[in-house]
Amino acid sequence: MLTCFQTSVISSSMFLTAMAANPLSANLAFNTIKQTIGWTDWAKAAIVPGIVSLIVVPFLLYLIYPPTVKSSPDAPKLAQEKLDKMGPMSKNELIMAATLFLTVGLWIFGAKLSVDAVTAAILGLSVLLVTGVVTWKECLAESVAWDTLTWFAALIAMAGYLNKYGLIEWFSQTVVKFVGGLGLSWQLSFGILVLLYFYTHYFFASGAAHIGAMFTAFLSVSTALGTPPYFAALVLAFLSNLMGGLTHYGIGSAPIFYGANYVPLSKWWGYGFLISIVNILIWLGVGGAWWKFIGLW
Repeated sequence: MLTCFQTSVISSSMFLTAMAANPLSANLAFNTIKQTIGWTDWAKAAIVPGIVSLIVVPFLLYLIYPPTVKSSPDAPKLAQEKLDKMGPMSKNELIMAATLFLTVGLWIFGAKLSVDAVTAAILGLSVLLVTGVVTWKECLAESVAWDTLTWFAALIAMAGYLNKYGLIEWFSQTVVKFVGGLGLSWQLSFGILVLLYFYTHYFFASGAAHIGAMFTAFLSVSTALGTPPYFAALVLAFLSNLMGGLTHYGIGSAPIFYGANYVPLSKWWGYGFLISIVNILIWLGVGGAWWKFIGLW
């Protein structure tokens, strides 16, 4: 269970469309540094550290918190029986699969076709509605999605007004004065900011809330201290997913995994902190080398 949760956090950081709050990070980055983070750019930067994390983290958890059941020889047989019982794919399932490929394809190649991620998602939903695979009544029943849409608008507006009325500028100048006074290189200064941004997530019960409250401020401070703007925006966006693995409430999926009652709270927090260190080392170490190779800094 813990492995499933931690790997879901990692995979969420690898793609722009893999977590609901990722477009919020991209939007705030554009408003701050006037540079667009596209689906392909995000995936290209995240793919190497993401794959390394997906290899290392499950292996580490297997060593320090091994599962009670390590072998299930009957699983393939049971799975095949269930598949046989389900029969071939239905018409609606085929339409759903085709729509998924269409949407993901537009997310990947949309920049070349002048189609952004939101337009691609709406197009995919429209296809499902027109073909009857999904009904409007079913859409209205997805209260979590509507909550996300509503709160994102508020968070983006809030971040904009915080910037407009000078709070972000004041915070940036204060932190720049403090960190800049240490006489460190931009790499070390950014490292300090990364740790502050990451571990203050203990005080947030939502990734979107944390991003809305702190992303713009930390991005502004990072660029003021000499960090390449696009590089800083991507790193903070990646960390905005990875920090969700710290607690049982830090990201939307966490309460669901924890609520299964397989992992005690003390172990959830303890291993969450340990994995956070591993992820930071991988993403700033392996990731840093990869980002240097592809020219982000």
